[in-house]
Amino acid sequence: MFKQSKHHRVLPGFGLSMGYTVIYLSLMILIPIAVLFLKATTISWAELWETVTDERVVASYKITFYTSFIAALVNAIFGTLIAWVLVRYNFFGKKFVDALVDLPFAMPTAVAGIALTTIYAPNGWLGQYFAQLGIKISYTQYGIMIALTFIGLPFVVRSVQPVLQDLDQQYEEAAATLGAHSGQIFFKVIFPAIFPAILTGFALAFARALGEYGSVVFISGNMPMKTEIVPLLIITKLEQYNYGGAAAIAAVMLIFSFILLFLINFWQWKTAKKHQMT
Repeated sequence: MFKQSKHHRVLPGFGLSMGYTVIYLSLMILIPIAVLFLKATTISWAELWETVTDERVVASYKITFYTSFIAALVNAIFGTLIAWVLVRYNFFGKKFVDALVDLPFAMPTAVAGIALTTIYAPNGWLGQYFAQLGIKISYTQYGIMIALTFIGLPFVVRSVQPVLQDLDQQYEEAAATLGAHSGQIFFKVIFPAIFPAILTGFALAFARALGEYGSVVFISGNMPMKTEIVPLLIITKLEQYNYGGAAAIAAVMLIFSFILLFLINFWQWKTAKKHQMT
């Protein structure tokens, strides 16, 4: 008779691990979100509707989503390019550049906002040259996009970089042997493999940009209907002790953000599944 060996798990069993997972997610995510929606219901439905459909609030929603989307799209393009350079090329100072990518993670957002404002203000280091061309960056939506691009870049680079590192170059060599040129190799072999990672980085950068406050509040100018973002409106409501109104605006922002992120992740899942089937 053969004695079945007992499988020793390094971590606790499924029941205990799942219990820890549910408790942690409940304390960190589910309960705060539930409290947010409950707080929004402390005001009447008429007042809630008036708050979330106010012209100033709607304008801030449009500005926040528009600038966040553009910044995430720019990061998806140039973040992929940076990841490509870091993986495929060896050059002097490569480790320094690789470490520099993570700088937005370590730098306080308020410091980033002050630094960007100093650079791109009309009398700033770079802003003065743009001003001579009639281009204003600080205190406009362009400034918001620059700030959101700065804080979201690491998400794309760090999502794409490991996928490129693990990508087997034998497929590229096989395609080249069959007569494919560099453009065909990239778009037919490499891009489909890294596209899910690009989508992941885009989603992370987009989600991070939606809630950004510190770096934007300095460079945006906070002009209602023009450069005012949703997080600033929420802070304004809190300073006025209008907790119900702040919760209502935040709840609407959360709903739209969840829908967009769900669609992005669903698209990513479909793309990855299609790639695996091929």
